[in-house]
Amino acid sequence: MNEFEENELEISLVNILSPKGRVKILEVLAMNDELNITEIIRRTSLNHTCVSNHLDFLKKVDFIQEKRFGRVRIYRYKDENINAHALKKLIELWSYE
Repeated sequence: MNEFEENELEISLVNILSPKGRVKILEVLAMNDELNITEIIRRTSLNHTCVSNHLDFLKKVDFIQEKRFGRVRIYRYKDENINAHALKKLIELWSYE
């Protein structure tokens, strides 16, 4: 049983921000329009499996979007989701101070 099944996609601020790795990914995506997984790995210093799992979770809770160009996957915040957009703006404000 994985994180998604156990929590039935519980979307709470604590659930979104509890793993430090997930916060790093959210910060990196907030500061960049779009990134592929290799660039996210490089900028966060996390391993591929960890980044992949966090990206899967963030897609399932509708915080990020994935675009595919053949085998290449590009990730970005889903600005249409008001919670994702608000979190992105908070990270941007926090980072500029």
